[in-house]
Amino acid sequence: QVQLAESGGGLVQAGGSLRLSCAASGRTFAMGWFRQAPGKEREFVAAIWSAGRTYYPDSVKGRFTISRDNAKNTVYLQMNSLKPEDTAVYYCAAKTRLAIATLDSPLAYDYWGQGTQVTVSS
Repeated sequence: QVQLAESGGGLVQAGGSLRLSCAASGRTFAMGWFRQAPGKEREFVAAIWSAGRTYYPDSVKGRFTISRDNAKNTVYLQMNSLKPEDTAVYYCAAKTRLAIATLDSPLAYDYWGQGTQVTVSS
């Protein structure tokens, strides 16, 4: 059982920055971030393997950066040049088993955080 504790959400103006953190209570193969806006499906935002390889969708590439501190079992999401369409609840996820699903799929992850609200005003 791995527990995830997220922090760092909030309200920011368009063009601003926020950094989200997610601390895991145990070791993970990979960690990811997803987001869900009202009335929309959960959307992949970023993921990182324990060795450091990262993945992003085109919608955030160049603006968001995922990183991790393996010693602290913590993953970070630095979000720059935020847009109103980035407004959503952001969820941290942990992959602890070598399931077949790729990291951009929620099915790849075994544990989820409670979510943190990010609101970008125009």
